[in-house]
Amino acid sequence: MGTTQTAARGGNASRVNGLGRRAGVRELSAQATRESILRAAIKVFARHGFSGGSVEKISSAAKSYDRMIYYYFGNKEGLFVAALEEIYRRFNEAEASLELDADKPVESLGEVIRFAFDYYRRHPEFISLLNSENLHRGKHIGKSLRAREYSSPAIGTIDGLLRRGVEQGLFRADVSARDVYLLIAATGYFYQSNRHTLSAFLGEDLEAPAALAHWEAFVKDTVLRAIMRTPPRAHP
Repeated sequence: MGTTQTAARGGNASRVNGLGRRAGVRELSAQATRESILRAAIKVFARHGFSGGSVEKISSAAKSYDRMIYYYFGNKEGLFVAALEEIYRRFNEAEASLELDADKPVESLGEVIRFAFDYYRRHPEFISLLNSENLHRGKHIGKSLRAREYSSPAIGTIDGLLRRGVEQGLFRADVSARDVYLLIAATGYFYQSNRHTLSAFLGEDLEAPAALAHWEAFVKDTVLRAIMRTPPRAHP
């Protein structure tokens, strides 16, 4: 299939290609070069945006050459699309590591909210790249053949918890996973992406631990009130 897998033999992981053949030194070097360029691109694009993130800056940050970017990604736009795909892949990979108990949908949904809120805070490059892409009206990610597959796991996780909650008589049956996903993303993403201007506008530090804890609790309460048949009691 032309993909790369990881196989463990004798306790040591070794790279093999899609034909089951162990990858050679040249293949491993090529993969390492591509990954190094992609990591550098994410940092450069996060700092300078698509327009300011030049091929020269990226190749310099990757300690590589301009021609290697064109070789592996075609052009700067191809690299930017790959960077967007990679940050979504990282998000999904991190979310997939959550240990959720389907029999406890309320608590598990709370964990999903906590994860999203915390991930936005700990990965500013995620916010920065999406902000840059939205300035371009999503014209780059729209060319990705994999964009839709990245939203499926996140919505699928929420959908499973909602269904279990409905079965237990806890959640409303008329709420869609899509809407809950958008509610969580909107409240978490907006807070993080606009924290600097909002801090100045509101006259308070929205990055202070107490402010972050308050907003996370508020978002969790908001989501639960929207989906539960009997909303939770307000905290004093």
